[in-house]
Amino acid sequence: MNRNCVIKDPAPGNRAQWRRSSAASAHERLAFLNEASRRIGSTLDLSETSRELVDVAVPRFADAAAVMVQDRLTADGELSSRPVDGSTLVRRVAVAVAGADPDAWMKAFPVGEATVYPAILPQAQCMAGSKPLMYPALDKESARLIGASLDREEAVASLLTDSSFLAVPLRARGRVLGCAVFIRHPGSLAFEEQDVVVAEDLAARTALCIDNARLYTRERRTALTLQSSLLPVELPQALGMDIASRYLPASDLMGVGGDWYDVIALPGCRTALVVGDVMGHGTRAAATMGQLRTAARTLASLDLPPDEVLFRLNLMSQDLDPSQIATCIYAVYDPVTRNCALARAGHVPPILLHPDRSTEIIELPSGLPLGIGSDPLESREMVLPAGSVLALYTDGLVESRERDLDAGIMGLRRLLAGPIEDLEDMSDAIISSQRAGHERDDIALMVARVRDLDPDEVATCPLPSDPRFVSHARRFVRGTLQRWGLSPLVDSTQLIVSELVTNALKHGWPPIELRMLRGRTLVVEVVDGSPAAPAPRTAAPDEDTGRGLQLIKRFAYRWGTRPTPYGKIVWVEQHLP
Repeated sequence: MNRNCVIKDPAPGNRAQWRRSSAASAHERLAFLNEASRRIGSTLDLSETSRELVDVAVPRFADAAAVMVQDRLTADGELSSRPVDGSTLVRRVAVAVAGADPDAWMKAFPVGEATVYPAILPQAQCMAGSKPLMYPALDKESARLIGASLDREEAVASLLTDSSFLAVPLRARGRVLGCAVFIRHPGSLAFEEQDVVVAEDLAARTALCIDNARLYTRERRTALTLQSSLLPVELPQALGMDIASRYLPASDLMGVGGDWYDVIALPGCRTALVVGDVMGHGTRAAATMGQLRTAARTLASLDLPPDEVLFRLNLMSQDLDPSQIATCIYAVYDPVTRNCALARAGHVPPILLHPDRSTEIIELPSGLPLGIGSDPLESREMVLPAGSVLALYTDGLVESRERDLDAGIMGLRRLLAGPIEDLEDMSDAIISSQRAGHERDDIALMVARVRDLDPDEVATCPLPSDPRFVSHARRFVRGTLQRWGLSPLVDSTQLIVSELVTNALKHGWPPIELRMLRGRTLVVEVVDGSPAAPAPRTAAPDEDTGRGLQLIKRFAYRWGTRPTPYGKIVWVEQHLP
């Protein structure tokens, strides 16, 4: 006798029929379980695994079958912190029936219904005691109690009365996930002790697969949550550039990967575009991606050229985790000159769509991926035509098991050269065409269209090397801000420009130019030919000079300098009113 099984005596009228039943032979049971082991657990999906169990069981083992699991498991992949008992909310995730009116059974036991079984019912007793519970013939009162718990007393009682009933717990790794119920209609052979052993084996296989699906879903959700929290929620508005982006995680068991993209605002309304790919998948790759993205933003704040950013990022990545390798492309775009400087570290090459719809691969020295070696990288500068589109992407978009890299890049070039003008629609078309099947790698895509600046976005004023033209610079500022509708900033901006232009005339070299940019902030730039950067200092009480940069710091949101091939630029930003 199986001591782990509780057997309820049938009603006296059904006892003789129960005794005449016979279990399947050992050979048949073994063949059935072998088939079940092949069919159950083909996917890491809770609902699909549950359906596989009922499909295997019906009609070969039972006339009807259902699977109930803890509701928290279906909602968020977590298990109840307390033992499963009659107060636990369970959800029916799979039902199958044969040899009867299927519509009546599906109405009585709908898939997706959540319920709390009272402790007196066999389902609750089975889960609370973690033991199978068998009724060779279910009496009418027990059938009514089951129906009453579902608010369908008569309908359920008419289907279950005199049926052979077997409830088996779904137990995995020491926890009860739910239960499986098997039913044989009146007139069929009633369940016997050997059938309980078969049902336990089916339930054990199913429970382990369901728990694996739970753990996989939880890890994947954790990785997706981690990665989505590390990717930019909203791209900043770049001056002189329209940007669209997409990220898609891998669509099979490989899970989330380490692809990322970023748009970073730089001084002078310039924009840095970054796309990277950490090799590998899972939470570890996503965490490494977050570290590299943070490091890239930190290095971008130093206003370094692209090759220097990637070189330092490479050294930093080796300190973070030497076993993690990544590729990256970094571009800096200046909306005033439309100059774009690019560098890549082992990354796929960018593609440029010209205004005439022709495409070209931008030739850049590939360099080694991040995390390998310490060789210096090279960058390239080019002027992007107005109306052109720069496409940055990861290899998951252009390479797969069915398509090599060159063919994928050619396909991407054809899609870019198509008739679609809107960047969002273009991104959707590229993703849907290039990502046709279940790929094993995630995808990051960024497309950026270059445009000329409007008159209300930029204004420039060359200045002779004559101190008398400081007043001319102030008049230029006042007229420009009034034309732009920024009159509240006139006084502070005139003070800032007076100090910057005076410093350039006194300490710098020609040519000197004043430039104003209106983007997310108001930017004032003064260009001169001297490489020496100004440094703030504390002036003595009796000194008449040395307070200019202190005044600028008081009125400005931030300020700084950056070198140019022919000198430097001193820039100041103010918040727009």
